[in-house]
Amino acid sequence: RLADAWARLPDYLGNHVLVSITALAIGLGISLPLAILSMRRPLLRGALLTLASVIQTIPGIALLALFYPLLLVAPLYAELGMLNARLGAAHILAHDRIVQTWESAIFRGQPAYELIRRYPSVVASGLFHFAYFSYYAILIGGPVLLGLAGRRDAARRVLLAMMLAFVACYIPFTLWPVAGPDFAFPHPTGAVRQVWSARLVHASLAQGSSIGTAFPSSHVAVTTAVTLSVWSAWRRLGGVFAVFAVLLTLGVVYCQMHYAIDATVGL
Repeated sequence: RLADAWARLPDYLGNHVLVSITALAIGLGISLPLAILSMRRPLLRGALLTLASVIQTIPGIALLALFYPLLLVAPLYAELGMLNARLGAAHILAHDRIVQTWESAIFRGQPAYELIRRYPSVVASGLFHFAYFSYYAILIGGPVLLGLAGRRDAARRVLLAMMLAFVACYIPFTLWPVAGPDFAFPHPTGAVRQVWSARLVHASLAQGSSIGTAFPSSHVAVTTAVTLSVWSAWRRLGGVFAVFAVLLTLGVVYCQMHYAIDATVGL
């Protein structure tokens, strides 16, 4: 219930503030002593400035400065799963039943359950699972490729669009968690589940899937945000991303990862 979510919000906020303060304290604990020492010791000052200059001249290392927001995504996603798990599967699946009602009203059925069973194609399963997994390459590749091409401002805009999409998804994940069809329905069987890309996807989900993070689809939302942002800066690369974005949006439903309404809202 919404009241339960609001009741948990102070704990969530407190945990996030604690993590931020800890990171800030560690950074200050390292940088301030070095700064004070370097003021008194010219040799150390020269060494630190030289090291900083070298780091900034190596593109792969310099780009790390752009990516610190992404370092928060995986821990926050894992934390959402742990916090939602405390609610219990029955509580979360009650939200799924509501979403399934919307799904039936809008799409006249349950596409996430029916498509892969009605059209059990190994080729389609392989392609869509591969597109689903391409999410990670899109997430990292967009800003990295722009940064390596010297388009740092465009890379920052892509990261900003990406983080805004994550925030927009994480809020409902916290306040109204939905498990999704991968948890709510029996898994498909047969060759469509045994194709190499399907095995890769489900092996990765077995290691890091978080319950309650289905509505809306962050895969669709973030991929769409990155693709549009990359398109505005580099049309050729954006066109490549757009192909994978379309396949991913179809794939999250066909592969029974998200309800069709999850994908639609994610757009």
